[in-house]
Amino acid sequence: MKRGLVIRLGVLALLVAFLLTPESFAGLFAPLTRFGAPAIYNQGSLLALTANHLLITFAATLAATLVAVGLAILVTRPFGTEFLSLSRSLANVGQTFPPVAVLALAVPVLGFGTEPTLFALFLYGLLPIFENALTGLSTVPSAVSEAARGMGLTPLQRLVQVELPLALPVILSGIRVAAVISLSTATIGSTVAAHTLGEIIIAGLTTNNTAFVLQGGLIVGMLAVLIHDGIAGIEKLLLQRTGRVGRTA
Repeated sequence: MKRGLVIRLGVLALLVAFLLTPESFAGLFAPLTRFGAPAIYNQGSLLALTANHLLITFAATLAATLVAVGLAILVTRPFGTEFLSLSRSLANVGQTFPPVAVLALAVPVLGFGTEPTLFALFLYGLLPIFENALTGLSTVPSAVSEAARGMGLTPLQRLVQVELPLALPVILSGIRVAAVISLSTATIGSTVAAHTLGEIIIAGLTTNNTAFVLQGGLIVGMLAVLIHDGIAGIEKLLLQRTGRVGRTA
């Protein structure tokens, strides 16, 4: 446990150091360049691109979480069960089309830039969050629900004070999956002029500079690992509190 934490902190420190002082790592990437090409991406700030990439990922995941959890709450209420099939179909929309296709369809309506990327990531994140929220809310022990009802709690109070806290570890599992998918997929947003880490990879591919491609890939990969492990750590803490071990995906 402690060893894993030390490794993650080391990865985080290495990533921060690279983003703040990328030129100090030029010697590591120089062997991957040819014909005197720059070893470090020099067409923009790595730190600014990373921050914008994370912001887009966070915004898309937050929007998907609000909509997906809202739908899950709706279909687990007595008055909303008939909307289960419709809600599941809506959540599946993002998985039906590849992100590139969604971007191509969104650009004529939303234009180039961040907006179509956010839309594509939002759609792509709905399904894992919805399914996990549905599972979490549907598997709240009936004895707990009955005890809450016996205490005189209203349906809203039971939802907020009992059901959502118990379902939160499972919901977080879906958010973790959606966040990692969005973080990785956001790189293609640069094809429609969104300022993401995809710019570094595209620049490397167009100039045949492997160093650029590796830098973009490494930053995205390290962020994905850190976000995945960070959310997973929160899940474990919540599972210890709720006792619902083994329920997350």
